[in-house]
Amino acid sequence: MELRHLRYFVAVAEEGSISRAAARLNIQQPPLGQQIRDLEYELGLSLFDRHPKKIVLNAAGAVFLADARDILKRAGQAVENVRRYDKGEAGQLSVGFTSSASLHVLAPKLLQQFRLSYPLVKIAVEESETYELILALQEGRIDAALLHIDANRFPDLASTVLSEEDMIVAIPLGHPLADERLGPITLKMLEGQDVVVYRRPDGPGIFERILQSLDRAGVTPAIVDEVYRIIAAINLVAGGRGVTIVPTSMQVLHPEVIAYRALAPGQLSPLPLCIAYRRDLKLSIVRNFVALTKDIAAVPPHMRDRA
Repeated sequence: MELRHLRYFVAVAEEGSISRAAARLNIQQPPLGQQIRDLEYELGLSLFDRHPKKIVLNAAGAVFLADARDILKRAGQAVENVRRYDKGEAGQLSVGFTSSASLHVLAPKLLQQFRLSYPLVKIAVEESETYELILALQEGRIDAALLHIDANRFPDLASTVLSEEDMIVAIPLGHPLADERLGPITLKMLEGQDVVVYRRPDGPGIFERILQSLDRAGVTPAIVDEVYRIIAAINLVAGGRGVTIVPTSMQVLHPEVIAYRALAPGQLSPLPLCIAYRRDLKLSIVRNFVALTKDIAAVPPHMRDRA
């Protein structure tokens, strides 16, 4: 039994006539009649009561008609599903974010626009540290990630810079450096200050770059705590433990107890936000997401809400 047998059967059942069904299917009457007889032979029963000028479904045929319609509908849906999947219009997309990248203004915009553009795609979001996300990308457990490092250094990964943001100093309120009358903060002003750093033991991240800049400036801060996550560092600043340097997007955290002060021009280079993905980009759904992120990032910030 093939799907064409079911299509022929449904047409005859709905038309109540071999001739009208043949016209509807654009085939000759004799082959159509033979196909219906072949189907009945395979089933071992009659599906129609035949009369001189008409053919009428019998009780068995009525039962079979419901199943035949359902099978044809599901077969058509299966074809549509796989075509949508092949085009990247359906399926599941897994996206990773570092905690700092998740607070970037672009992060919710990317997810929102992708959901609007591809409503049949289910998006799974994972938040983790940079190198755990890199490993997840390499192992195929996630499809893309928003990071603050260039993933092109890894042979099987690629990345594109979407945006750049300035770095600022997070300072407990009441700390001498929190006084706005001091003007923009310089790295020299951090000499001897208690500093909370956030870094992983398994690879470089944001703060390694900051420490390198401090070293080049001849500044030796007093590192009082080392934590794995940037949000943990900000929580320690909120508790008065010390100061830290964070991306501008992080200033939404604890503004009631933390003063976020701008750095003087030229003190630190802007921090990139990158979209990272596997270099082969085999899945259309991932290609679509990467392309959309690049398109949105290319729109000037004041125009993004209209895009």
